[in-house]
Amino acid sequence: MTPQVGEAAPPFTLPDASGQSISLSDFAGQRVVVYFYPKDDTPGCTKEASGFRDEWSVFEKHNVKVLGISKDPASSHAKFIDKYQLPFTLLTDAEPCPVAQAYGSYGAKTFMGREYTGMFRHTFVVDPQGRVEKVYTKVKADAMASQILTDLGLN
Repeated sequence: MTPQVGEAAPPFTLPDASGQSISLSDFAGQRVVVYFYPKDDTPGCTKEASGFRDEWSVFEKHNVKVLGISKDPASSHAKFIDKYQLPFTLLTDAEPCPVAQAYGSYGAKTFMGREYTGMFRHTFVVDPQGRVEKVYTKVKADAMASQILTDLGLN
């Protein structure tokens, strides 16, 4: 079930690209964008990550942290970060993707007539008190970062 605006954001601790454990609670008192995406270095996911990178100075100016989550391993995240010079943290939510499940961002999908289980492109903004501030389940990969900044009145 997808967390709703005003609810406590589901807590998590996941490894980053270097294997260090990162917890949502590490960012208590700060606004955090938590975005789930299907796979490193694919067209849509690259557009979405590049959008956050391109707007990074605005996120940073307002002390908004960005955490991207997929089921890709740390080694894949490290390559993706290096290739596109991503200044934010990518986390690994390995199968069966318990964090994505807690956020309603993992389940049955269909692609080209084939059904499979995978990560949905969903984005959440968590407020400084750890509550869900914004929920985006219909994400336009190339516009998500700017949409968040507009919705939060930060640009």
